[in-house]
Amino acid sequence: MADPFAHHPELRDQIADPETSFFRGFTVERLLADQPDLIRWLPDLHTDAVREAIRADALAGHEGDLWIFAYGSLMWDPALRFVDLRRARAEGHARKFILVDDAARGSEDAPGLMAGLDAGDGCDGLAMRITADAVDEETEILFRREVLAPGYVPAFVPVRIGDDTVQALTFLVDHSCDVIQPDLTHEQQVRYIATGEGFLGTSRDYLANIVSHFDTLGIHDAHCARLLRDVDAFRAAADAGHGVVVSGQPQSGGPT
Repeated sequence: MADPFAHHPELRDQIADPETSFFRGFTVERLLADQPDLIRWLPDLHTDAVREAIRADALAGHEGDLWIFAYGSLMWDPALRFVDLRRARAEGHARKFILVDDAARGSEDAPGLMAGLDAGDGCDGLAMRITADAVDEETEILFRREVLAPGYVPAFVPVRIGDDTVQALTFLVDHSCDVIQPDLTHEQQVRYIATGEGFLGTSRDYLANIVSHFDTLGIHDAHCARLLRDVDAFRAAADAGHGVVVSGQPQSGGPT
């Protein structure tokens, strides 16, 4: 088998081994056994039947190898057996930190924030190619993770890879869901990311991983870089007991 990192050897040590990934064998039952307090989540989760119907509908008509466009945690922990990895860009879309989370990267008392793909001026990320014979197994794993509950809508979007454009499966935000909050101010985004921590870790680390991957690839994402700077300034000021400064504007108090 060809080296899946042939085009980006610099990412070899920055992407988790799928065979040891938490998400490779992820199930709701396993999650609740490890995190029994998340039983409050259960009524909001998709049933297996509903999720499989969503997957079947998303993949209807697809044939051959499958490209998947990653713009968030799939970039460093996809849990997928891919055979090719490429820098990619989805024009007409943007990475937006508008998914409010109270479990994975946040809590009920201190919600966190994660990214979703929405309409915009372009989104840099990674594209991973799955061979045709592995599409069913790998997408079943992918949908158990990304379509656990309402919030994302699977869709094929045009993605530019070098001089070529391919149709790649990705996950768009679903504006009909309460967890998608597109009207958050920058200050609210900073506070959520600075204070949110859940069973997968902190929202700050989620954002920092995106920036780290872009640094390795030589991509400057001004929005993510500014957001991380302001998050770190917020945390430093809160730790020191001072007022918080976000984008030059003082904010009273620390994290709540």
